[in-house]
Amino acid sequence: MHTHHEVIVIGGSFAGLSAAMQLARARRRVLVIDAGRPRNRFAEHAHGFFGQDGKPPAQIVAEAAAQLAAYPTVQRIEGEVRTAERDADGRFHVTLSDGSRASADRLILATGIRDELPVLPGLAERWGISVLHCPYCHGFEVSGRQLGVLAAHPLSVHQAILIPDWGPTTWFTQGVVDANEEEAALLDARGVRIEHSPVVEILGDAPRIDALRLADEQIVPIDALFVGARTVMASDLAQQLGCAFDEGPLGAVVRVDAMKQTSVTGVFVAGDASTPMTNATFASASGVAAGVGVHRSLIFGLHA
Repeated sequence: MHTHHEVIVIGGSFAGLSAAMQLARARRRVLVIDAGRPRNRFAEHAHGFFGQDGKPPAQIVAEAAAQLAAYPTVQRIEGEVRTAERDADGRFHVTLSDGSRASADRLILATGIRDELPVLPGLAERWGISVLHCPYCHGFEVSGRQLGVLAAHPLSVHQAILIPDWGPTTWFTQGVVDANEEEAALLDARGVRIEHSPVVEILGDAPRIDALRLADEQIVPIDALFVGARTVMASDLAQQLGCAFDEGPLGAVVRVDAMKQTSVTGVFVAGDASTPMTNATFASASGVAAGVGVHRSLIFGLHA
């Protein structure tokens, strides 16, 4: 079965649903396709998102999806889009994993990014609970406890300088990076302990952390560990469509203009895939921008 819509939104989390809401309110025919694997699925609660602080991310999405369902021009389905292409007439065609197809005049990718975690025994099963990425999202909940920062790339030093606002901090350099003179002075002024011996194991009954075992056999008590992981695209649809990318501090992001249109005319990208600054609020706001941008393009036409 093949269906045609004015807009297809691929990805039904904070960015995708925010984009779809703008188009729904403009009475445009929208199809939202969601594979159900948002980046924040490992976190028990979302924080710092105005009006939603402390709610489970899945609850926020479910409430937003229910609100979106009240608009008659929107259809939302579960499924994974495997391929996307643009034909000679400028229409977009997508194929799902079950073989079904749909087409649209505009395409919004809200497919997100995936964190590439350092290889360390015990880390993956604690991700989003006691091994954390964003101090603004989760720092308050571990404040005043023994905190660690695990270096995964050179920018880790900046995270180590930030974290003492939430608790006493040890920076584990892992042999990845050394602080320069200015950074070393800031680390010292912030009271950060620097540990050069690599972490080789996380200790404690997961998802709790009791301590970290180092290569020199030290056992360092730690209650929560921050890791600014590198990221990759969670979907290859932007690559399939030929979108241009820019290199961000932690990984590539899709190049977009102010209204979230990519280098491919008619393709818009919202959410973490389109910005190096990632959290729930930024994702939702970029979805609004993409939805408004698409609506305007349907009225005023596309620009290359």
